Amino acid sequence: MANTSTRTLRLLSLLQTHRYWQGSELAERLGVSVRTLRRDIDRLRELGYPVEAQRGADGGYQLAAGAALPPLVIDDEEAVALAVGLQTAVQGAVEGIAESSVRVLAKVVQVMPTRLRHRVEALRTMTVPAGWDGQAATSVDPDVLTTVALACRDHERLRFTYTPADGRRTDRHVEPHRLVRLGRRWYLVAYDLTRHDWRSFRVDRLTEPEGAGSRFRPRDLPAADAAAFVRAAMDNLPRSYRVEALVDAPAATVRQRIGQWCTVEEVDDERCRMRMVTPSLHWPAMALGMADAEFRILHPPELLDQIHEWGARFQRA
Repeated sequence: MANTSTRTLRLLSLLQTHRYWQGSELAERLGVSVRTLRRDIDRLRELGYPVEAQRGADGGYQLAAGAALPPLVIDDEEAVALAVGLQTAVQGAVEGIAESSVRVLAKVVQVMPTRLRHRVEALRTMTVPAGWDGQAATSVDPDVLTTVALACRDHERLRFTYTPADGRRTDRHVEPHRLVRLGRRWYLVAYDLTRHDWRSFRVDRLTEPEGAGSRFRPRDLPAADAAAFVRAAMDNLPRSYRVEALVDAPAATVRQRIGQWCTVEEVDDERCRMRMVTPSLHWPAMALGMADAEFRILHPPELLDQIHEWGARFQRA
């Protein structure tokens, strides 16, 4: 059986990750009797945690909202994810919370163990932020992300398995350069030692990264920076359309309505410019419709044909 302090922290962690626990189930997860569980609950209440109890055969416990936020118990992966999220907010991804995010990030990093602080610092310094390009969100394993970031920082060769869009898995051996966060996707820019050329890899398609144990001298990247390299690679993708349109509405209004899919730039107080790189013209047509304002297509002409076709279909309906 775990000692009292360790068990109390475990109990708090369970209460924070589950809205409601039946008493018997919670006691079983902790490996204690129901009576011992009640004593541990009382100990949490003495420490200021508002734990509510429901009596009866199906009775149980839940952590209620308190007047002040109590200390949170989080594991290593959650701590790194929290720091990454705060760093994103600091860089302006969400309007109006950058200042508070700086304060919270400073507090989180200050109390982190050294091993976690090194992971977060590596991820911060090895990431190049870039603007939004209308991409859908993808899921990235935090452990994969930090492993890649540490290899970039330490100039350590990296091995991993990569699965591109065509589904053919390949083993890669690279010299990692930088991580790039482009919209909601992460990319690794690296020199591929098998293909003897620079490549960009989507991190959500990268699995089992492992340091090869050998260091390398960084090469000169054939671009202004890693973000420019990724953008250039995306522009060269087959069937990739670069969309541009003028919208007769303020940039702040359009950004609020469709900013998650495109880049919005202010032209004047009443107009803005919408940009998007996309493999399909359906997305910009939908986005412009949701902008709820008059607009003019600047590029490409195929988008104008698409919208005319949609308009005729809607009229027939």
